[in-house]
Amino acid sequence: MSGHSKWHSIRHKKAAVDAKRGKMFTRLIKEITVAARLGGGDPDANPRLRIAIQAAKDANMPQDNIKRAILKGTGELPGQSYEEQTYEGYGPGGVAVFIEALTDNKNRTVAEIRHIFTKHNGNLGEAGSVQWMFDKKGYIAVPRDAISEEKLLEVSLEAGAEDLRTEGDTYAIYTAYEDLESVRQALEAAGIPIESSELTMVPQNQVHIEGKTAQQMLNLIEALEEHDDVQNVYANFDIDEEEMEALVS
Repeated sequence: MSGHSKWHSIRHKKAAVDAKRGKMFTRLIKEITVAARLGGGDPDANPRLRIAIQAAKDANMPQDNIKRAILKGTGELPGQSYEEQTYEGYGPGGVAVFIEALTDNKNRTVAEIRHIFTKHNGNLGEAGSVQWMFDKKGYIAVPRDAISEEKLLEVSLEAGAEDLRTEGDTYAIYTAYEDLESVRQALEAAGIPIESSELTMVPQNQVHIEGKTAQQMLNLIEALEEHDDVQNVYANFDIDEEEMEALVS
């Protein structure tokens, strides 16, 4: 199991902790609002909104919160206007880092992101400097105790999934960007429980790091994910599983 995949699994568990639920809901509401503003409030005609709503439901967000976020996006309720921004750079050990953000003040956000990189022995780069190292994919998490790997592999591949990996106590199914919904629907039709599904960025190759460099890299990711404007952070590091466990315990 790669260190990056292990971190992906850990991040999802952390997101489910009640202490962070408020921050997670804020990020989901931002995404729903922006999706509705850009593509309209009808999820049947707006794939991005449909995926955002499903992610909110997976996180047990109340239906009223979802409805209000949509109405703010379509302008039927007053709300903050957010702009999509991406940031790219390098962390300790030359690890590529790609960040997706939603902000109401671009100048403030880029200055704060640059400061976080510098503080944690990294460098904010130019647009396009690392994005080419990642592929946009669909990601579906299924609990390992819910189904055998053989059965899940059969159903997911028949539905069009590209890959199935084991990440801790979770099966991670990866799909083409445009196939996320159809694969999820096939799993649901087969009665397979789903923990979460989302669009993600998967690194084409990975940089192995360890020791002090690994700790600095995890500190950088933690700091970026704590920033209020940051929606997602992706990086192409690989840390041995035992060391990862020790660093995040």
